[in-house]
Amino acid sequence: MKKIMRHMLFIAMLIAMNACSADTAEGSDSSTTTETLITNYTYNDDELSTMQLINEYRLSIGLNALQTVNHISAKCEEHNKYMIANNVVNHNDFTSRSNNIVTVLGAKKVGENVAYNYKTPEAALKAWLDSPGHKENIEGDYTHFGLSVTTDPATGKKYYTNIFVKI
Repeated sequence: MKKIMRHMLFIAMLIAMNACSADTAEGSDSSTTTETLITNYTYNDDELSTMQLINEYRLSIGLNALQTVNHISAKCEEHNKYMIANNVVNHNDFTSRSNNIVTVLGAKKVGENVAYNYKTPEAALKAWLDSPGHKENIEGDYTHFGLSVTTDPATGKKYYTNIFVKI
């Protein structure tokens, strides 16, 4: 019973820390069920630039820079591909992604930002910083992060998923 209560408390905390409502933290995407550490991820220029901008911002307000983890970025990319395939922008299946990161990396805290159709990393970061919930994640008590920027081949529009983790 204690284990179930701890698990429920953990899920409630994840939902409360996320900028999304409870219904957007769940979904039916099953592509994130892998419990194996993903070590290979190739970053594109937009991803590298966005992560650099986030770290520069964090440093400018006295916070630590976040360390990049390929496994987290791979989970971000999976979510971008899901959003593109389903023509949606949401946090569906966030609980599954965060549980995977907790299991594989031993994370204590997980948060997520998504964005859509921002042409530049600067524009995506500005939009996140202008949104209280997204800004809270960027300024949160985290140690690591991952990020994916994926372009929809049909529309040319960019999808951003950024996951923050405290390990």
